[in-house]
Amino acid sequence: LIMTCEEAAIICNKEQYKEATFTEKFKLIVHLFFCKTCSKFSKKNSELTSLCKKAHLHALPEKDKVKMKKEIEGKI
Repeated sequence: LIMTCEEAAIICNKEQYKEATFTEKFKLIVHLFFCKTCSKFSKKNSELTSLCKKAHLHALPEKDKVKMKKEIEGKI
């Protein structure tokens, strides 16, 4: 039932994207109850996710990423 802060951070990130299992969520809740550092991280992570959703951010298409990479490499 005990997890490290590193494991808690991974599960916290999974939880933000609805990828955490019920067991992981339960373990995370227990860990956050005892670890105030991870609790703060979880809160800030939730705030960041909420802000990103409100900003309607979109990822750059893969072809544009490749084009930019080639341009940057050409300038180096």
